[in-house]
Amino acid sequence: MPALACCVDAAPLPCPAFAFTGGLSFPAPITFPSAAPSFTTGEINSHWSPSMSAELYNIHGWGAPYFTVNSSGNVAVCPHGSATLGHQEIDLLKIVKKATDSISCGGLGLQLPLMVRFPDILKNRLESLQSAFDYAIQSRGYGSHYQGVYPVKCNQDQFIVEDIVKFGSSFRFGLEAGSKPELLLAMSCLCKGSAEGLLVCNGFKDAEYISLALVARKLALNTVIVLEQEEELDMIIDLSKKLCIRPVIGFRAKLRTKHSGHFGSTSGEKGKFGLTTAQIVRVVKKLQSLGMLDCLQLLHFHIGSMIPSTSLLADGVSEAAQIYCELVRMGANMRVIDIGGGLGIDYNGSKSSDSDVSVGYGLEEYAAAVVEAVQRVCDKRSVKHPVICSESGRAIVSHQSVLVFEAFGGNSSNAATTNALSSLLGLQYLLEGLSEGVHADYRNLCATAIRGEHDACLLYIEEMKKRCLDEFKEGSLGMEELAGIDGLYDVVRKAVATAEESESVRTYHVNMSVFTSIPDFWGIQQVFPILPIHRLDEKPAVKGVLSDLTCDSDGKVDRFINGESSLPLHEIGDGHKYYLGMFLGGAYQEALGGLHNLFGGPSVVRVSQSDGPQGFAVTSAVSGPSCGDVLRAMQHQPELMFETLKHRAFEHLREDSFLTAEAVTSGLAHTFNNTPYLVVASSQS
Repeated sequence: MPALACCVDAAPLPCPAFAFTGGLSFPAPITFPSAAPSFTTGEINSHWSPSMSAELYNIHGWGAPYFTVNSSGNVAVCPHGSATLGHQEIDLLKIVKKATDSISCGGLGLQLPLMVRFPDILKNRLESLQSAFDYAIQSRGYGSHYQGVYPVKCNQDQFIVEDIVKFGSSFRFGLEAGSKPELLLAMSCLCKGSAEGLLVCNGFKDAEYISLALVARKLALNTVIVLEQEEELDMIIDLSKKLCIRPVIGFRAKLRTKHSGHFGSTSGEKGKFGLTTAQIVRVVKKLQSLGMLDCLQLLHFHIGSMIPSTSLLADGVSEAAQIYCELVRMGANMRVIDIGGGLGIDYNGSKSSDSDVSVGYGLEEYAAAVVEAVQRVCDKRSVKHPVICSESGRAIVSHQSVLVFEAFGGNSSNAATTNALSSLLGLQYLLEGLSEGVHADYRNLCATAIRGEHDACLLYIEEMKKRCLDEFKEGSLGMEELAGIDGLYDVVRKAVATAEESESVRTYHVNMSVFTSIPDFWGIQQVFPILPIHRLDEKPAVKGVLSDLTCDSDGKVDRFINGESSLPLHEIGDGHKYYLGMFLGGAYQEALGGLHNLFGGPSVVRVSQSDGPQGFAVTSAVSGPSCGDVLRAMQHQPELMFETLKHRAFEHLREDSFLTAEAVTSGLAHTFNNTPYLVVASSQS
């Protein structure tokens, strides 16, 4: 994705131009003549509230403390987490309007899909993680400190990495690299960070990688080369002698502790990386024989991403702490225990340790489990407490971005439900002369029908029938009235059955690519919170799935949080826009996204909380890649393609034809420079 351009509330930097010339639920109203109440669409929505939408989409479960629903029915962003004041909340719909309105109307003229980044949230995540460990350390009298590193593979965006170094400088936050480009990135960024911040070098290594890491140490960066394979040690020793640079070495240990979920496949004795106990012993002996055992200072391990519970975490940390203490006993100059990644986030808000998309703990519980496990083992072995390091990428960057895209509607609304309920009209006379209890059951029936609660409708009609039967047995109800209630009972049951049969799941077409923007959904069936970012003061009336723009049957979203196979959505009126947001996608999705069907990345804006009239400021913006950009990414040459088509146009189109060569050439130039996504005329939202 192109780098963002610095422009405060100004027009975005365009992509480089070419040198061209020229379920419907139980519906309302349920109306009866005479005294029966009648309801309109507005009255239906009066029974719905933003708080009910927040509960429906479980926003407070997965989104707290950063996302909520405001009184206007729009998603609101709390940039400072739980410390956000009321006037500091940012209306997400206002950001979309600012980004997509034309420049002439004061907007930025960007096209959807749109990635909205919130550096304030990123800062809060870093501070919250640090505070959790600080509290665990101070409350337990732990004898050292915590300093984390950010694994840049989670999101290598320039601004994100630079912000993490800046925001984390005061508490010695560092970076982790797993490849040569990532190492170059980390070295450059850490030049502006804390001198104590760690630069952890993971991943498979060749001579160039190791030389670069050694040079980084010579540049006064706090660099640690972590052995992933035993064979890397010989290269480190040889190159350090040639360059006359004393290395600081760590290694990744293959623990026996692992978790059984999808993300646990990279851990355990059969993990992709790391040294076995036998290999660890050989490494220690070789360093000792060369007089380099003082270089061994860090132990790294990785239980697996999205560790589901603190009990599993404590088991793994305890095992690693025993290895750490053994290394101290063998004479190594150990200083740091790097617990790796694994700090999970709650994608579905269930707080469950039995799910691949949730975890049963928060930051505080995670930090407490780590500190307690290390401290317990070290105290038992009379070993000085090490510095605790973690590589918590997902937990740091997931919340800071929101992907916004537009839905264009799906299949036409099924009116079968309304037709079925219309048969209830005119049956008010059946209630005449009946008891107040029967009338109360009828009012409850109407109220539950308005809310679309089918099961409740059946309960109330059952109650009404039972009450009337009791009154008949007591002699206070005639046979004609009982027969009438039996008839009403049959009509309601049939109406509910028809309503449920007609609740087909609709397909909403959306202006984005699953393969580009949500690759983990397609690749590993990862689910993310998705919901409308506005109209949350209205009751969703449709069950829908999402179909993207790609010509691929897998280009759809039909699995949602909490195991749902459809998403509650609203009807899309003519001339109105309908925006959806995908949340918690700030880790991995951008780096993994491809160019299927040549759909590139989204437009991007960075938004910070401000005290201005809108409550936010767009600090940078960039248009998404153009058609020419994505063609160039696949080794095509858009300039030559344009010239070929231009020549063809002048060769085959006559000057007196309706479609002139000049017009075609101009259109081609515009398309090469325009977004690959659908461009929809502005309308109301």
